[in-house]
Amino acid sequence: MVLPIVKYGHPALRQKGLPVEQFDGALKTFVTDMLETMYEAEGVGLASHQVGKPLQVTVIDISDSEDRPSTMAIDGQEVDPRDHMPLVLINTEIRPLSDAVKGPEGCLSFPEMYADIERPESVEVIAQGREGQSLKFTCSGLLARAVQHELDHLRGILFIDRMERKDKDKWRSVLEEMRQETQDGL
Repeated sequence: MVLPIVKYGHPALRQKGLPVEQFDGALKTFVTDMLETMYEAEGVGLASHQVGKPLQVTVIDISDSEDRPSTMAIDGQEVDPRDHMPLVLINTEIRPLSDAVKGPEGCLSFPEMYADIERPESVEVIAQGREGQSLKFTCSGLLARAVQHELDHLRGILFIDRMERKDKDKWRSVLEEMRQETQDGL
């Protein structure tokens, strides 16, 4: 089932996500719905907060992003990231492995808004999968950027919080209009 994606101004986007403790049928259904929603919106990632549920759950699929390469290594061995998509990351933690670089980002909760955001180029990811299994890998490129972007959502941090002032000033009127429209709809 495709879920409605909340926009800027919705209170769920600023909440800290609750850890997932039950890996049951309800969680599996929710993850399936999140994946459907992400694919329908043509996104590469989606956090549970973006569908109004502040949990520690994200889904990512960078398979169709040939123009923005990614790397992934499991147990020190390089793997093709596309073989591991879609990724379901629950109760995620990351550790930066490199210096920050600027790169383009957008967000499904901020339609048609883009900016260059500075993030570490590569990270180590420790999480649980949809069955509760342990996941640990390193990644770089678009995959690392997507993991960090989605993890920010789980902490109540939005990509506009990481924009340079000039970019935020450029989008200020659009942001205010979006926030007001969302508030009026609640």
